[in-house]
Amino acid sequence: MFRTAAKPAPDFPLLTTEKLKLRQILPADQMQIFCALSNRQVIKYYGVEYHSYPDTGEQMNWYRELYQNKTGLWWAISLLGSDVLIGACGYYNWQAAHRRAELGYWLLPDYWRQGLMRDALQTIIPYGLNALNLHRIEAYVETENQASGQLLRRLGFQHEGTLQESEIKHGRFISLDIFAQRQG
Repeated sequence: MFRTAAKPAPDFPLLTTEKLKLRQILPADQMQIFCALSNRQVIKYYGVEYHSYPDTGEQMNWYRELYQNKTGLWWAISLLGSDVLIGACGYYNWQAAHRRAELGYWLLPDYWRQGLMRDALQTIIPYGLNALNLHRIEAYVETENQASGQLLRRLGFQHEGTLQESEIKHGRFISLDIFAQRQG
């Protein structure tokens, strides 16, 4: 069951760029999240997918619980002047004691190759390093997802290695590239 408040938490960080608004994910976003996480282009290199709208409630609860339990923080990405979710990005597996977290992100295909994800990540990375006091931000990327690897490199992430055939997706082993950025 999906149990997120209909209004944003007063202390949830609202971030903006010249093009984007990064805000808390709300129940009204569930349909857009279902559209994305059931889209073959989006899930091709993403680790989560849903085949029904009700099942997407599980993802909505995950976003809420990350924030509530202080184990992560995910933002809805919308164009400035709009509340329509076009993607999401944020941190999970946040370990405050170790000052590290993992970075994740996705964007609906109509918005690819416009610099929007770069814009969003250039905003939340400094937020993570400063407001969340992170020392290390990690990203695990399927090796076939060259666009994501290139984006992370442009953002100053270093490729630290590859976990060979470390997960099974759609019945076959996949490898993951590990990227990281450290403060200082």
